[in-house]
Amino acid sequence: MVTDRAEPAGPSSSPPGPGGRGRLVEIAVPVYNEEHVLAHSVRRLHTYLEQTFPYRFRITIADNASTDGTWRVARDLEAELPAVRAVRLEQKGRGRALRHVWGTSDADVVAYMDVDLSTDLDAFLPLVAPLISGHSDLAIGSRLTRGSAVVRGPKREVISRCYNLLLRTTLAARFTDAQCGFKAARTQIVQALLPSVEDEQWFFDTELLLLAERNGLRIHEVPVDWVDDPDSRVDVLRTALDDLKGMARVGRRMLTGAFRAPVGGRPAPRLPAGMARQLPSFAIIGVFSTLAQLVLFVLLRTVMGPLRANALSLVITTIGNTAANRRFTFGVTGPRRALRHQLEGGLAFLLGLALSTGGLALLHALAPGASRLVEVVALVCANGVATLVRFLLMRAWIFHPRRLGHPTAPAAGPAAGPAPQPVSGHAAAPAVFAHDPSQTRPDTEETR
Repeated sequence: MVTDRAEPAGPSSSPPGPGGRGRLVEIAVPVYNEEHVLAHSVRRLHTYLEQTFPYRFRITIADNASTDGTWRVARDLEAELPAVRAVRLEQKGRGRALRHVWGTSDADVVAYMDVDLSTDLDAFLPLVAPLISGHSDLAIGSRLTRGSAVVRGPKREVISRCYNLLLRTTLAARFTDAQCGFKAARTQIVQALLPSVEDEQWFFDTELLLLAERNGLRIHEVPVDWVDDPDSRVDVLRTALDDLKGMARVGRRMLTGAFRAPVGGRPAPRLPAGMARQLPSFAIIGVFSTLAQLVLFVLLRTVMGPLRANALSLVITTIGNTAANRRFTFGVTGPRRALRHQLEGGLAFLLGLALSTGGLALLHALAPGASRLVEVVALVCANGVATLVRFLLMRAWIFHPRRLGHPTAPAAGPAAGPAPQPVSGHAAAPAVFAHDPSQTRPDTEETR
């Protein structure tokens, strides 16, 4: 059920125009069983926008299957306030609510914010201004970037930082805060992206941001002042598990090339040859290696000290990680040079060992008797740094095409000669080893 209200004359309903006050911004407020706080928050938001916001606005309360009096309060607010409308969905899901409101909006810019208004409203104009000007395509509030001021408990702080670290290390995300309930987008852009976004729950906006980056769209970040809501209804553990499942699903779509949307993005800086294919594969292998190492560490920790357990678990998983990257990330097959690659991969082991051992030693020096959970968090952070350096070592040294004896592809043409035979020990002409025109032999037609 959807109820629309015409906006009456007043500060928020100037006639449409090419710019300025003629632009319309629609703010979705998804709610589920928020009867106790909805009226206060929407009145506060409406008053703030009416007094300070220079553009027309519409506040849409998206009630997704509430079982208390939320829908009654939403209808009362719709009747009371000039720029408020109410939407009722019969199924739960924040993503489902946003998909409905944003997908049917006629506004120039769409946004959403959590009903608790944890984010200071003074950040709203800086959030939407780059979208109205056309400078950016999407905008997010960030609690993890320089200039933000955040008040929240250590548990949610650690979970949030680890989640965003995983996004950056495994899916190459460049934004800093995927979960802040304070986002906006140009309507034309978001409506083109929505059909390719599968999630209907809490992972919805993370998937939307990853899809936008994958398609070369520009995401603007605004540092925010944010105060944790102690009455939050979010099931943190279940949400974290659903987010991990969503990351795995998006990773598979990236690997198959299916994570695309019919929207023209801005030209992005070109990665070095082969890296676009190597990074997702390396990241997925890294996730499984890290999980395996953490499991081994926890098991070994029951029979030995933390430093020995860490060293042994790293030895085992480094061998598997090197073998998997050799085969799947860099396309090298067969036994030739396999031992040498493992020995060179041992340098990555030593690096990871130094970082993680140093981190554990520092942890126990600063906090004697730290819990197993804190030890695991320290290992994850150390492994994140080691993973980046390991990828650079593998690409630039261990599996570099020249060290593998991979021949440079000849230029096309009658003088190019027959195609070279694949070198034993690696796959024939793997996609990761793209031809470098600067290395073309001088006897080709192109350089005569």
